[in-house]
Amino acid sequence: MARTVCTALSPLPPVNLAPRDVEGVLGELRAYHAYFSPLFARREQRGWGLQYMQGLLADLPRKSVEPMALALPEGNVRAMQQFLGEGAWDDHAILAAHQRLVAETLGEPDGVVIVDGSDFPKQGTASVGVARQYCGAQGKIANCQAGVFLAYASRKGYTLLDRRLYLPKEWFTVAARARRRRCRIPRDVGFRTAPALAGDMITTLPAELPVGWVTFDEGFGQNPGFLTQLEQAHLRYLAEVPCLTRVWRQWPSRILLPGRGRRGRPRKYAGVAPGSARPQRVDGIARHLPRTAWHTYVIKDGAKGAIRAAFAFLRIYPVRQRVPGPPSWLVLRRTLDGRSETKYYLSNAPADTRPDTLVRVSGMRWPIERAFQECKGELGMDHYETRTWAGWHHHQTLVILAHHFLVRLRLRLKKNRAHRPASLSAAQRRAPTPRGRFGGGRRPGQSPSAHQLRGLPIAS
Repeated sequence: MARTVCTALSPLPPVNLAPRDVEGVLGELRAYHAYFSPLFARREQRGWGLQYMQGLLADLPRKSVEPMALALPEGNVRAMQQFLGEGAWDDHAILAAHQRLVAETLGEPDGVVIVDGSDFPKQGTASVGVARQYCGAQGKIANCQAGVFLAYASRKGYTLLDRRLYLPKEWFTVAARARRRRCRIPRDVGFRTAPALAGDMITTLPAELPVGWVTFDEGFGQNPGFLTQLEQAHLRYLAEVPCLTRVWRQWPSRILLPGRGRRGRPRKYAGVAPGSARPQRVDGIARHLPRTAWHTYVIKDGAKGAIRAAFAFLRIYPVRQRVPGPPSWLVLRRTLDGRSETKYYLSNAPADTRPDTLVRVSGMRWPIERAFQECKGELGMDHYETRTWAGWHHHQTLVILAHHFLVRLRLRLKKNRAHRPASLSAAQRRAPTPRGRFGGGRRPGQSPSAHQLRGLPIAS
């Protein structure tokens, strides 16, 4: 019999976006922005920060500086460009405050931090960090910028936490010195891999944010240094890893430590003694498991019915620097839709961790993908035209704040809906469906879409 595990976040109950809800939105945005206002160095920066978020939330087809500034009552194209690309305001402090606020909005003891990359196709070579590299947005090698992001997800909802721009190695050559200067890249910025950038962000999260798990795809999971960094920070992770990852099913009989060998030759690294059991590839382990090792879980309800997957759970020792690492979980997830695709995960969770917990966390990568879709589709995450280091990070910071504002707005509407009558009168049920800017053709009780929430007239 299939076990049922809820991997989706709890949906918001149906709400109506009534005029009384809309009336307080501009004031609510100002109050939200006031939380961050002391972290802007100057009064003008505070004002442009509010204006910029109003532009991101306005009903505009393009969210670059010029169309936003022209649409805002007090907009100024040059001033907003300077605020974004050259302004000396500390977005690290603003994001730290944002993360503490996310702890209040969404924090739960088993909340999940999700790591993922998002790429931004670009033309030319003038934009900071641009290079020919794999572009997830196009599914091929292309000219793009690559960002590394963190998100937070709990049963209450999800939002983005932090961002870093990845700079390819070619940006640190002597030939690229002029480009670095034009893009105003700080002198203390050196080359960092994507996993290193993710580790930098995770290890600086505030203590107020409860983190039960960290999860990420194999692009990060195949980096042993990143996994070790999380282990040293005492963070539980569930890491997707490639099929060629090697692990030991049992501890090898003998470990050779660095030092002088039997024939007098120095041994620089630790290793496994000849004749000991060799590590196995995880795809080989999966192929040779008996049927009884696999258990079926209903991981979510899809549009065409329940979605099932088969899971197997093994205690193993991952390979770390040629020797066994700490005891870990190997989680195998196999689709049951005829494709027989298998995914592989490593986890440093304790041995008494329930299998259904591992199943739930294995399905918790979608919130960051949904957040990217919402930020790019509704908030202009990829509409920027700034070319500088500060401009890219400033824009992404304000997009992250705008997304969390919408999350808080949805939760407020949910709370309001919970205090309204549960049933409609007969006259209300017979009434025609309201249309117009705030009705949007929704029937009573239907939840507003992200587009309807985003398109509120807050720039008035």
